[in-house]
Amino acid sequence: MPAFICTACGTQYPESEKPPALCRICEEERQYVPPRGQTWSTLEALAKSHMNSFRQYEPNVIGIGSQPSFGIGQRALLVRTPGGNILWDCIATLDAATVTTIKGLGGIKAIAISHPHFYTTMGEWARVFGCPIHLNAADSDWIVKPSPAVKLWSGDTFKLWDDVTLIRCGGHFEGGTVLHWASGAGGRGLVCAGDILAVTTDRKGLSFMRSYPNFIPLDARTVKAIGAAMAPFPFDVLYGHYFDRVIERGAKQVLEKSVARYIDAVEGRRGY
Repeated sequence: MPAFICTACGTQYPESEKPPALCRICEEERQYVPPRGQTWSTLEALAKSHMNSFRQYEPNVIGIGSQPSFGIGQRALLVRTPGGNILWDCIATLDAATVTTIKGLGGIKAIAISHPHFYTTMGEWARVFGCPIHLNAADSDWIVKPSPAVKLWSGDTFKLWDDVTLIRCGGHFEGGTVLHWASGAGGRGLVCAGDILAVTTDRKGLSFMRSYPNFIPLDARTVKAIGAAMAPFPFDVLYGHYFDRVIERGAKQVLEKSVARYIDAVEGRRGY
């Protein structure tokens, strides 16, 4: 039986004879059902209609994204650390060319995902590459296709190895997570943020939302907590969730200014 994939968000559901009646992810207020209604695909169908493109940002960071865009349209990152390769976030499309390319780059030692909107076909990726999936336990109820590869972690941080740490920021989802690689970017430090810390369109700032498509903001206390969670970690580069959403320098200062700007705005101190 096929494992159907929601075309709106890319989430894969357990095998079934018929598509699910609805997508739990899209029915919730942080996502949406498109005007055309709920539609479904499969990995096999996607392999015929889509392919993955690769973009090397720096020698140890490579973006992977579906062409044409599928679901939410995010791209994943292959982060190549001395301790092993990490797939940060996940995309639904996984074809033979992608598997061959990644295996040629050393495979994947671990998968880590920022939040449930990007869980997509994570179980398929873990099976193909023989690696665990590290998810924050606060979001475990959103796992719609269980996998033996899933390893839940709790608390504020989780060290993958050496100088690679997962940080729970919360915000967009209670378990909203970012990845910090202390010696990444040539020793300047980097953060992979998904849209937990969302790079703005002008790439000069960050924003923080409960729902991006439905324009539901976060409260000031939650955004202060995000800033506090990131405060102990030095970094200069930040990767968002789209190919072009990268802050190449001064990212820690951008975060601090963006937190202050956001709080001023929602508390009415900027004349809005």
